[in-house]
Amino acid sequence: MDALLHFLPQVWFVILGLFLFLYVMLDGFDLGVGILSLTSSDEERRSLLMTSLGNVWDANETWLVVMGGALFGAFPLAYSTILSALYIPIFMMIFGLIFRAVAFEFREHSNRKLFWNFAFGAGSFMAALGQGFALGSVIEGIAVDEAGHFIGSTWDWLDWRSLLVALTLIQGYVLIGSTYLILKTEGELQKTHFRTAKLAAVTTLIGAIAITIATPVFYETARARLFSPPLLYIFAAIPLVGLLLVWLLLRSLNLEEERTPFIWTILIFLLTFIGLGLIVFPYIIPTQITIYQAAAAPSALVFMIVFVGFLIPIMLFYNIYQYVVFRGKVVGSAYGD
Repeated sequence: MDALLHFLPQVWFVILGLFLFLYVMLDGFDLGVGILSLTSSDEERRSLLMTSLGNVWDANETWLVVMGGALFGAFPLAYSTILSALYIPIFMMIFGLIFRAVAFEFREHSNRKLFWNFAFGAGSFMAALGQGFALGSVIEGIAVDEAGHFIGSTWDWLDWRSLLVALTLIQGYVLIGSTYLILKTEGELQKTHFRTAKLAAVTTLIGAIAITIATPVFYETARARLFSPPLLYIFAAIPLVGLLLVWLLLRSLNLEEERTPFIWTILIFLLTFIGLGLIVFPYIIPTQITIYQAAAAPSALVFMIVFVGFLIPIMLFYNIYQYVVFRGKVVGSAYGD
């Protein structure tokens, strides 16, 4: 029984990490394209960007809903504590997602698109900023009492370290959005996003290096894990592999390859999630609440695993089917050649 009590929370820690990765990967390029739409020079370019998302963006966000439900069911203590501590950034994210969804639909039927264009881009930026602040605050740690309940202030989430994480996440979204648009566009518009992808790759790398340096300097628990064998060798390898992937990404962008930049970007995100998971584990809220303290009853965890076993293949099939059906380029009269 003791082994089961330890095994089930670990399984759900991995499942939640998978849900979070799928959301960041899929809705990440949605948000990145939305942010990039703010820089579009004319209405036709902006229309092409939004057309590239037209049939996939709403399905991508379902992973966020699934992740929230899984966190509530598997780790209810962490769910209540995180929502109490991060009310403002979570509200910022939800408001941004709603704002961009409304703007996306209203823009199609509006004769004056300027406001809805700005609303879509601003909503995307706001959602990404809220997610970045929330992620940075969870990594930094949330003030809780002995029972695991939040005891901090409303603005604990706002400091320079969470801002650094938020800005780096936004650049990462712009990067994956740019590489997605390289796949979906051609001609002059595609060349534009080769350039934005290069710039975003460099700025994301700078942010990642700053976070990598700041983490062991300011967080004693992370420092102890990072410099203790055998994890020391794993954490030493992750930055080296990351630099290799960034080099391969920049090389593919310089060669103007269409598919490989998106693949390298996904691998960079995956490597980041693996490193983050290794640093955080076994905490669900570093360094206060472990997955074992926050876990629901074993019967509930087993029931949810059975439910997820049916749900996830259906969702994955639906996502894959969408991308297969709606594959190909979006082309406009001025940017198609």
